[in-house]
Amino acid sequence: MRSPARTLLFAAGAAGTGSLFTAGTLGLPGFGGALHPYADRAVHQAVLRGTPNVVSSVNFDQRAFDTVGEELILLSAAVATVALLRVVRREAEDDGAAHRHGPAEVSDALRIVGYLLLPLTLLVGVYIVAHGQQSPGGGFQGGVVLGTAIHLLYLAGDYPALQRLRPIPVFESAEAAAAAAFVLVVLAAAGTAATGRVPALNAAVGTEVGCALVLLLGKFFEQALLVRERPAGEHSAGERRRAGGPREPS
Repeated sequence: MRSPARTLLFAAGAAGTGSLFTAGTLGLPGFGGALHPYADRAVHQAVLRGTPNVVSSVNFDQRAFDTVGEELILLSAAVATVALLRVVRREAEDDGAAHRHGPAEVSDALRIVGYLLLPLTLLVGVYIVAHGQQSPGGGFQGGVVLGTAIHLLYLAGDYPALQRLRPIPVFESAEAAAAAAFVLVVLAAAGTAATGRVPALNAAVGTEVGCALVLLLGKFFEQALLVRERPAGEHSAGERRRAGGPREPS
């Protein structure tokens, strides 16, 4: 698609989005007023349907299809990041030089803290996901905790152990499977109360969010820690300048 066509397509989409957003904003009740129609209806529906808490009722019952959209947006972001950074890494490796992943340079105190917090943080993440139907926590929050907890091994300076703990292909498959499971559960239970399916939905959301964060952080770490090993006899531009040798053409 040529540049003018892309510009026109973006302008049409932006105009439509802006119009809908403006219309929705103008239809809201006055700020600070006593009328809260959505809040009153959401609480009433949560109590009527028997969902243990209002947050879970809103996420998985009253606006379950919106939550599906959020899941697919996160899935698309992770897939796009993985695809883009794979291309960047392939281009970096095509120069013929050897590459390796360098270790994280951290202090002994930070390394100890990373090792100690890893199992505790993973336990907290599982707890938040498992008890999402009983508290305002749930799959999104617990998935973020789980996805970032694994990378405490990076703070511990043990990148090879981090690579073994989170094989990228496994997490790619798990993220896709969790997103598909969430969609299937929502479609299968459409029109019914969310009471019995909140734990399954929380588990699917937690798995998908956690895997997406692992993929995103893992790919960024791969790029940040990728070290180019120059062949013997090859020197960098800075080394050549210090040695008084010829500079690279600008």
